[in-house]
Amino acid sequence: MLDVEAIRKDFPILDQIVNDEPLVYLDNAATTQKPLTVLETINHYYEQDNANVHRGVHTLAERATASYEAARETIRKFINAGSTKEVLFTRGTTTSLNWVARFAEEVLTVGDQVLISVMEHHSNIIPWQEACRKTGAELIYVYLKDGALDMEDLRAKLTDKVKFVSVAHASNVLGVVNPVKEITQMAHEVGAIMVVDGAQSTPHMKIDVLDLDVDFFTFSGHKMAGPTGIGVLYGKEKYLEQMSPVEFGGEMIDFVYEQSASWKELPWKFEAGTPNMAGAIGLAAAVDYLEKIGMDAIEAYEQELIEYVFPKLQAIEGLTIYGSPDLAQRSGVIAFNLADLHPHDLATALDYEGVAVRAGHHCAQPLLQYLEVPATARASFYIYNTKADCDKLVDALLKTKEFFNGTF
Repeated sequence: MLDVEAIRKDFPILDQIVNDEPLVYLDNAATTQKPLTVLETINHYYEQDNANVHRGVHTLAERATASYEAARETIRKFINAGSTKEVLFTRGTTTSLNWVARFAEEVLTVGDQVLISVMEHHSNIIPWQEACRKTGAELIYVYLKDGALDMEDLRAKLTDKVKFVSVAHASNVLGVVNPVKEITQMAHEVGAIMVVDGAQSTPHMKIDVLDLDVDFFTFSGHKMAGPTGIGVLYGKEKYLEQMSPVEFGGEMIDFVYEQSASWKELPWKFEAGTPNMAGAIGLAAAVDYLEKIGMDAIEAYEQELIEYVFPKLQAIEGLTIYGSPDLAQRSGVIAFNLADLHPHDLATALDYEGVAVRAGHHCAQPLLQYLEVPATARASFYIYNTKADCDKLVDALLKTKEFFNGTF
């Protein structure tokens, strides 16, 4: 069992008053807070080891390089990749998915298809739209059934025309956790390459890319107690060897001639210029922090929170919750609307009570169009949230409902 009160002490930002109320931070799907150990690790790097990596032979450069590559090994073990050659540091999930879609442009042709779901974040839609636009391939969507991915629809559309399948491991709106291992098996049966957006799953559950057998897997540091501006693209070595670099110059170079150049071996051929050393080292510190708690324990605790708060939210008259009611399929994300109150007004009212939630389309406009709503509010939970936070959310919603009662 998690010692949540001890965990909360590791996150100083939580100990503050917002609008005369203790802060209840429930916007973790957008970004999580950072524990002291991550902040201290980043600060130590800049205070003691700051130097460019892979270049100098002086002491600081060697220390910085050692820490940067040690961070890559930490990530490799965290997701159980087969080799550090398969772990690329990027700016985040968006960059990682764009890199894969650029690779797809080298593979796709007229008559091919790319299969994604309607629940995808824009970062897993627009790069594929562009890849299909440039190659003449067709972008195909899988839709929903009972608030979750319609697996029958997926089976019907997953033909040998499909060359790439790209889905979210967990939805940033519906909270649904997709069966990516099963989908990967299905994709491979028709010869398709499997891509997974792990931004909303990696912070909350144990990830084993070898067991999932995915071809590409992406995630962001800032959603898992790490710094902003750093993320990871895992790719099977055979595909990374085929991929062309997206950026050129700096440390991805092996040798430059006047009219041509050659690239370094994996993983460095993709990491042009000066990398985000502090970000990678900070992400490794975040991984160490999460693993000390235990990813299985984190998943179990968040499930406990959802099972506690979900029926309380369901009991609020006029509150609509989106996604599957099957809590076994859910992560710690709950999107909702309260009667006819605009989500922005709802989020503002909750903020007056010290409760921070998200409001808007959550970078998932095709999904909200499918759901026939312009926007929703969204509460999302993490390791430092408590049942008292859940109660405060419910209480704030009831107060908001009472305040606006005359308008709906």
